[in-house]
Amino acid sequence: MNRRIIYLFVGDILIISLVAITGFATHGTLGSAGVRLLATLIPYLVAWFAAALPIKALDPLATQGWGVWRPVWAVLLAAPFGAWLRGIWLQLPVQVTFVWVMLAFIALGIILWRLFYNYVIFPRTGT
Repeated sequence: MNRRIIYLFVGDILIISLVAITGFATHGTLGSAGVRLLATLIPYLVAWFAAALPIKALDPLATQGWGVWRPVWAVLLAAPFGAWLRGIWLQLPVQVTFVWVMLAFIALGIILWRLFYNYVIFPRTGT
């Protein structure tokens, strides 16, 4: 596995983790989140990689040209799938609002992370 893929892999995990932690913090339940944090984080990570790998959103070329849309498509697939997995884990119905909020914030986080990756960590050199 090359260094660029490792950066994308770790960065994506950190972004999804940050979104989950921030969600609990904004609701004032971070201190008592415990297993519920894992019940959000793990399904969303599984969903993200289940969507991102086939779409090749972790391919370093997905940070260039039309490939930049691959992570967006992966988020569109991963958000409802992650919510569904979370619902199964918690044995609760999936709230549509929760799916939209997670979709929006994960998409925002992934897009900002990929911009940072593309322009700061591995900027293209002029040819």
